[in-house]
Amino acid sequence: MFDDAVFWLSLGTLIVVLLSLTRNPSGTINNSRLERKVDLILSHLGLDPNQGMDDKIVELVKSGEKIQAIKLYREQTGAGLKEAKNYVEGL
Repeated sequence: MFDDAVFWLSLGTLIVVLLSLTRNPSGTINNSRLERKVDLILSHLGLDPNQGMDDKIVELVKSGEKIQAIKLYREQTGAGLKEAKNYVEGL
């Protein structure tokens, strides 16, 4: 009887953990939505959302070196690849 209870409890815990991982494994969806909202608020207030970012990123994008710009953005912010790519493409 005790072994059955441990089995079902372990199985239930495993299912809950797997479901939580499949819904939002890295949090990037929520982070990108939050980042877009903050950018909109900053723009509305007349502030530059890119303030404090290295001008080198903008220069790299203008010169067509998108991959280098993504790498630099990731180094400066610690952002993930998808978030950095979205940022650079949004410039």
